[in-house]
Amino acid sequence: MNTGVSRLTLDLAGASDTDADELQALGEQLRRALLELDVEDVRLARPGTAAPEGAKPGEALAVGALVVTTAPLLVRQVLQLVDTWLRNRPLRSVKVELDGAVIELGHASAEDQRRLIDAFVEARTQQAGTSPSGE
Repeated sequence: MNTGVSRLTLDLAGASDTDADELQALGEQLRRALLELDVEDVRLARPGTAAPEGAKPGEALAVGALVVTTAPLLVRQVLQLVDTWLRNRPLRSVKVELDGAVIELGHASAEDQRRLIDAFVEARTQQAGTSPSGE
């Protein structure tokens, strides 16, 4: 029964002085943090998964890339965790792809990031024809 499952691809974009080993370590840190949520799975993306637009052919894109499998109701929590986690890390941004839609979380203000996440989740919810999770 895999109905109602969301797969998010997260691509970590390091700062100009972030090397592949550091990006790999940061990806592992984020993976461990995400596993503390009630997500189904978080895996390191393997080479051959969809490359980010504009990526150079032959780049080892699996470094710093994760695939999160979760219930749709947890998508907002995943994005909020990524946003909070990103704040004190040497990264430019984390690009998140879900069902062909992309959101890039960076170092905008907390309020701007919250609005961006809310708009992204609402658009995905409306597209899926489900109501957003509310209290």
